[in-house]
Order: sequence, then structure tokens, then C-alpha cells
Amino acid sequence: MSAHTQTAEKGQNTTLLCQESYVCSGTDEAIFECDECRSLQCQRCEEELHQPERLRNHERTRIRPGHVPYCDSCKGANGNIMHASMTGSRQIAAVRCQVCKINLCVECQKRTHAGGNRRKHPVTVYHAGKAQEQEEEEGMDEETKRRKMTEKVVSFLLVDETEEIQVRNEEDFIKKLDCSPDQHLKVVSIFGNTGDGKSHTLNHTFFYGREVFKTSPAQESCTVGVWAAYDPVCKVVVIDTEGLLGATVNLSQRTRLLLKVLAISDLVIYRTRADRLHNDLFKFLGDASEAYLKHFTKELKATTARCGLDVPLSTLGPGVIIFHETVYTKLLGSDHPSEVPEKLIQDRFRKLSCFPEAFSSIHYKGTRTYNPPTDFSGLRRAVEQQLENNTTRSPRQPGVIYKALKALSDRFSGEIPDDQMAHSSFFPDEYFTCSSVCLSCGCGCKKSMNHAKEGVPHESKSRCRYSHQYDNRVYTCKACYERGMEVSVVPKTSASTDSPWLGLAKYAWSGYVIECPNCGVVYRSRQYWFGNQDPVNTVVRTEIEHVWPGTDGFLKDNNNAAQRLLDGMNFMAQSVSELSLGPTKAVTSWLTDQIAPAYWRPNSQILSCNKCNTPFKDNDTKHHCRACGEGFCDGCSSKTRPVPERGWGPAPVRVCDTCYENRGIQLDVAELPSDEEGGTLIARKVGEAVQNTLGAVVTAMDIPLGLVKDAARPAYWVPDHEILHCHNCRKEFSIKLSKHHCRACGQGFCDECSHVFPSRGWDHPVRVCFNCNKKPGDL
Repeated sequence: MSAHTQTAEKGQNTTLLCQESYVCSGTDEAIFECDECRSLQCQRCEEELHQPERLRNHERTRIRPGHVPYCDSCKGANGNIMHASMTGSRQIAAVRCQVCKINLCVECQKRTHAGGNRRKHPVTVYHAGKAQEQEEEEGMDEETKRRKMTEKVVSFLLVDETEEIQVRNEEDFIKKLDCSPDQHLKVVSIFGNTGDGKSHTLNHTFFYGREVFKTSPAQESCTVGVWAAYDPVCKVVVIDTEGLLGATVNLSQRTRLLLKVLAISDLVIYRTRADRLHNDLFKFLGDASEAYLKHFTKELKATTARCGLDVPLSTLGPGVIIFHETVYTKLLGSDHPSEVPEKLIQDRFRKLSCFPEAFSSIHYKGTRTYNPPTDFSGLRRAVEQQLENNTTRSPRQPGVIYKALKALSDRFSGEIPDDQMAHSSFFPDEYFTCSSVCLSCGCGCKKSMNHAKEGVPHESKSRCRYSHQYDNRVYTCKACYERGMEVSVVPKTSASTDSPWLGLAKYAWSGYVIECPNCGVVYRSRQYWFGNQDPVNTVVRTEIEHVWPGTDGFLKDNNNAAQRLLDGMNFMAQSVSELSLGPTKAVTSWLTDQIAPAYWRPNSQILSCNKCNTPFKDNDTKHHCRACGEGFCDGCSSKTRPVPERGWGPAPVRVCDTCYENRGIQLDVAELPSDEEGGTLIARKVGEAVQNTLGAVVTAMDIPLGLVKDAARPAYWVPDHEILHCHNCRKEFSIKLSKHHCRACGQGFCDECSHVFPSRGWDHPVRVCFNCNKKPGDL
């Protein structure tokens, strides 16, 4: 074949010349186009070439003005068009390569001349005339016209596997669909197990075999997320979904994503290639119906009102077509011609206790494939018939479809905890409801997911039970309730207007009070000498409320009068103790010296231990040895033995270590105590007896003091014996590090992690930890 003549201007063809060069040498004008020869031929070449008997039946087309030849690369060895099985139409050439001497369509040019040296080949551009285009369209049948309309359709990723919408806004969605914003559309989606050929089914049902949705023979799923394309013939948005039972790390999110797609669809195709219908098909549709009615119907109605849409989104759920392809088994209902397949489907749902009430209709369409390829004509007719029915689901603009999908994605999103997921259901409530659980009764919150972002509190339909641990009783003022207000009140030690000591005095005389912000003090527990009624029967109403995680406990019993009294007494005792520490030591030392025996060294002269020379501090205790009279510390005078020679009698008394070792040495007569010293010694014995008695009394008082503090603490305080370290800085408590209870949360804190602040029933400043102080509002 000869090359095409050079174009007159800018590569555009003016005259088509013979490409055979058999008789004319490529100089004559082309008159015919032969499909089998794959060339344009002049009159003389056409006659000479087709003289043999075997070439006379070649299909030849007379070239008319503005004619454009077909693509040479799209034709097979026998002249069959390779794209015919894929696109269903013959491809018109767009250019002619001057070097390769072949006609190429756009797709073939990209495939064969996009890289390498061929990219530099000069080409001649064909431009079909309007007359030819009109003539071609007039000569096409209805099926060919439909095929031509779908030639430029491409799919795009609508939602990825993490439930993120991949289109920016409504305009971007319409642009990728390549349709008019005012066009009224329906949505068709497909579901099924992975590997069942969902993408292949959509390509052949809506796009005449063109690979609009990607297919692959590999084991990995070729469809990840949700893909969409616009069918201009049926005027529908076709949605391809990721298959069930496939390998994925986000199984829960993928399942929830499928239901979002189902909710915006008008028609759902469930594709299965199993020879017998499995239970997972019925379980999926049954659970999807239940979840649609429970969660999506209300949300779609709210979206309609919120967005001001004219078209209702949830009058009824989508229709379902079960497309069942078998190879070795008969189709459903073929054994019993009198029974329709839909009746058998409903019986199967009933046996499995699955009720697909949300779907407007369920149809069965089966095909048995003895030899490939699969016949999709029956499915195509069933889809067209369902799309023509507008009684339950009417077409809507593409903007409405996008808004519905966006609203569902915003509403039902976020991670799904694995431990709270019901794996027995395809669409459990945990996918769409709040995951919080009441700490008292264990029931879950029934509000939609992420409701806290809208300021909506937790809610449960079941009644809660009382728990002493959380004290989840709530008192409300009965007088305010009768006036249409619900005001919470709490039992308190004193009214907010009383001073601390006056409030304690009133509490001791007339008991605790219940104070309402509107009505003032409405109740005192001991207001009368007798006949005081319970507040529940007179002035308050009692309710038991749920305790949700992350919220403050109720702790409504704030009868803390005993603890307030102990706090006041401890403050006074600590102040007196600190102020009187110096004078007390001085007076004690002077009195001890007055009743000490003559051989004892005075306390004022004892500055350090006589043996280890350790200096005495203010808080250290000095001990006199009863044998030698010198001053010693605890470690150097811890032993006892009788010292009768000093007049102490046969009873063991404290002596130093040196005198204990020299117990056999007897004193001289001159060292024995005189009568005057004997009287002083008696006074010393009496003083020690009194001191020991007072020490025992003080010790005996210290032991019950802890019990009194434990009995006086409010109910929400952590007991002292359970507090081993600071709740904030984790420092261990010791004798030098005091522990303090936070009056808000009841935990134990050190001095550095707590300060004074009014809180919870303590109408006057008390100690509160830093964390409770940072909380907004009243604690």
C-alpha cells in the first residue's frame, strides 16, 4: 500500500488517494474501501484485485464526500474488528501514520504511537464531515446508537476503603459523571461476594462489554472502595462496590460503607455464581433491611428537611434483583414450574428469620451458563423494567444523590471497636450507635454515633438501677416541677447563706437541709421535735439516672458536717501545737530538773549523748541513766536492770550501755542516797508514773481518732488506708508528707497538688485538687 498524500493545510486531508498502488501507483483518487483488504482503492485497482474467484465476495464500500476510513489496527487477521466484542462498534480512524502507512483511531494511536520513535512519526488528521456523521447516525439501528452513546463513559472512585468521599463537592460529582445538573437520575448498585464478577456484570449489562469498571484475573480484588459511572442510555448512576468475604483490614468499615451505598440506591443487584443460594445472601439482605429501617430511614428524612430537598429520599427502600448464575445446577423454581421463584425466596427468608421489609421489591433472575460467555440479556431487560417503575422510587437530580451520600458519611463514620462488634450480624447496632455503656446497669447508649459533637446527651431506653457505688439518685424540687421546671437539689449540711460555724450549729440542732435555688431552704431533717417526714414524700422527687463514662458521678449525699468539724478542730489543734511547741519544751525541761535526783545532770547541761556524742535537737528525747545520771539518746540507753544501790528498788529501770555491762560493781556508802535524796527520788517516780499515764492516754486517743475520721468522711472519699501515694504526682505518703482529700473527687493528694477552692456541697473554701479546679462549671 502506498502512503497517503500530503495534506493541503495543517495535516488535514483534502482528497483520499488509493492505498494499494497495484495499478495506479498510488496517484489515483480512492473510490472504494475494502474491509477484507483493509485499504482504500481506486477504480482500476479495485477491478484488478477482485478478479480472482476467492476475492470477489469482499465487502466493499463506496467512498462518499467527507468519508473517513476505519482503524486498521482494530481489525484482526480475518478482517474482524477486535474492539467489536468489547465496544460493540467499528472504530473510525482519527489519523493516518505517514511512516507506518496505517489508519489509527484515538485509542490505537495512544497504544502504539505514545512512546519511542513512533511518537515522532508524522500523521495526517482525518476530519469526518457533518454529512457523513449524519448519514452514519441515520444508518444506525437503535442498538448501535446506544453503543455509541456509551463509548466515552469512564468510571471514577467515589468513596475509598476508609469511607472518605473522593469528590470535593456537588459540582465535582456532576463533572465526573459528565451529565447535566438538571438531569433526573436513578442509582443502581451491585453487591456480592468477591470474585463473583460484579464489575464484569455491570460492564455487560450497561456498557455493552466495554471495561468501564476494571476487571482482573488476579487473586487480589480489583475493586477497592466504591466506584461510579454514568450510563447515558438508561440515565442511571451505576455503582460498583467491593466484594464481601474479601481480604481487608477494615472489615467493619467496609460493611458499613456497603449499607450507605444501599441506602442511596434505587435498585440493588445481588450477584452470585454459587450453584445453590447460600444463607449469607439472605442474612445480608435481612440485616441490611433491619439496619436501613432502624438507622437510615430517620437520617434520610432529616437530610431531606435539612437540605430543603423537593424529592423525598426514604419513602421506601430500593428494589432488589438477585442475579443467579449456575453451571451444574438448575435454576430456582425450574423443578416446580407452578411456583414462582420470588415465592421460594420469601419462604427462605422466613425460615432464616430474616425479614426484608425495607426493600420495595425482590425479584429473581437466573441464567445457566453451559458454555461461556454469560448471557446478560435477561438481567438487562429486568433492570430496564425496574427502572421504568417510578411508583416507589422516583428519579432525582445528581446533586440530591451527592447530598444524601455526604450526609450519611458524616453521620456514620469513625472507628468501630472490635470488642463491641456483633460478628453474627452484617449490620449490628454498634456500627451506627454510641459505644458508651452505663457504669451502673451496663446498658448501652441508643443515640447515633458521634452525637456528642452536636451537644446531644447520652440516652438509653431501659431504666437504670440504683448503685451504692455511684449513688445515682437525683432529687428534684417538687414545687418547681409542678411549675414546669426541673431543678436538681442535694442534701447539704448547711444553707449557702450560713457561715461555717453557724451552719454547724444549725446542723447539730435541726439536721441537714435541702436547698432549692428558686425556693430557698425547703426541708430540714430535724425541724420539729417529732413527726419529721421524709423529704421524698413531701418536697422532692427521686429519679435513678444512668452513669455514663467520662461524666461526673452524682454523689448527692453531701452530709459532711462531721468532716467539717474535724477539719476545724485539726486546724485549731495544729495551730496551738505549732505555737506552743517552744514554751512547752522549756517548761517540761525545768519541771524535770526540779524533781530529778541530785546525781542527775541537769537537762540544760545535756547538749549531746554522753556516749555517741550525737547532738540533741528540739524534737529529740533525752534519757537519764538511773545508775550514773548522765544523759543519753534512745540507742545508747535502751537496756534496763535493777539499780537498788541508787534507791530505785528491785524493779528494772533504764540504764546506759556502760552501766549495764558493769552491773556487778557496788557503790560506796558515801554514794548511797540520803534521806533528802530519797524524797526527791520518790517525787521523780511519781512524775514518771504521771508522764507514762498521760502518754498512754494520748496514745489511746490517737488510735480511735483514725476511726473517727474514717466514720466522718463523706461517701465519695477514698478511705485513708487505701491512699498510699499522691493521686497526681504519685509521691508516697509518710510521716513528713501529709495526705489531703480533695473535696470534689475524694482522692488523696499532697500539699503541692491541692489548694483551697469552693466545691460540692462545701459552701465555704475547702481543699480541691488541680484537676478538679480545671473543670469548667460547678463541680
